[in-house]
Amino acid sequence: MQRFDRYMLSQLMVLFGFFALVLVSVYWVNRAVVLFDRLIADGHTAGVFLEFTALSLPSVIALVLPMAAFAAAVYVTHRLSGDSELTVVRSVGYSPWRLARPILAFGILISLMGSILAHVLVPASLEQLRLREQEISSSVSARLLREGAFLHPAKGITFYIREITETGELRDVLLSDRRQEKREVIYTADRAFLLRDDEGPKLVMLTGMAQTLEIESQRLSTTNFSDLSYDISALVQPGKPKRRKLEYIPTLELLGQTDAIAQESKKDPGEVLQEAHERFQLPLLSIVAALIGFSALISGSYSRLGATRQIVGAIFLLVLIKLVESAVSDPVRGNPALWPLVYLPSVVGLSIVWVLLMRAARPFRPRKSKPDLSEQEAPA
Repeated sequence: MQRFDRYMLSQLMVLFGFFALVLVSVYWVNRAVVLFDRLIADGHTAGVFLEFTALSLPSVIALVLPMAAFAAAVYVTHRLSGDSELTVVRSVGYSPWRLARPILAFGILISLMGSILAHVLVPASLEQLRLREQEISSSVSARLLREGAFLHPAKGITFYIREITETGELRDVLLSDRRQEKREVIYTADRAFLLRDDEGPKLVMLTGMAQTLEIESQRLSTTNFSDLSYDISALVQPGKPKRRKLEYIPTLELLGQTDAIAQESKKDPGEVLQEAHERFQLPLLSIVAALIGFSALISGSYSRLGATRQIVGAIFLLVLIKLVESAVSDPVRGNPALWPLVYLPSVVGLSIVWVLLMRAARPFRPRKSKPDLSEQEAPA
């Protein structure tokens, strides 16, 4: 690449890194707040929270790449135009098509990054996130160890702990067992511990009382105990494996086993193919977004008010492309044979870029003013 191309590409990559960092931070904070409330409230540690947020980052990055590419292309083009650098290179013979070459190279680089994310990192991270969610859902600490809250780890079971000491001792424990139709048992204890053995986890309660109520006779009997072991393995058994979502499945599996995946995920074959081809379409949007941001600014005429009109127009064109993307979604889901429509937004975007660059390459010709007949001299 020539020196100007390398210079422009370096400016694009620097600004892309800045905008990508800002956008990822915004999206990550929004998701982190939801994860923090859900995980910490369920009794998980900060390490689990950080692990979950890290696993959700690839999908966030893949989402913001086209927007960051668009913002970088608009900013760099506007700055080069404001500093008259584009004017200088155009005066030496660079056409708008030639100036678009570093933008195209920049878009291809971002598209390659997006392809790696869409086809490899995002499915792998989401699958690992699914496995970790399934793993911690059966955790004893996540289901039972929460202070000052009435928990219902299983149907007919209520569990309460007033305090958990630093040594792991449970203070003022209440356990209500209503799983039997004709019998209800309430256990209360001053202290308790959670222990594990070969048969499963046990709740050992010290210095407490068991109250048994016979429902039919309404007879209540109480038993004081110094220690009592209660089997809680039924309360922490892992649930049924969750059905895989389309986002977790590798692309080759989606394309090669469409019918089987549709049956497994309870989705239509059109939805399976749409998910697979959108992983190719999303990286292409990075190229389209960068070229639209450049061509919209370079095709506009000079104005003392700046490039606000061109920037707003470029944003409107991106919105138009997203509308096209939404319009083709339902037909593809209903008919798998229409999967090529998934790429229609990129085709429309590249067509818009071609029109804008053709307009920018057209030489400027001022309009000839018509002579004013009223000012012409009357014949003698």
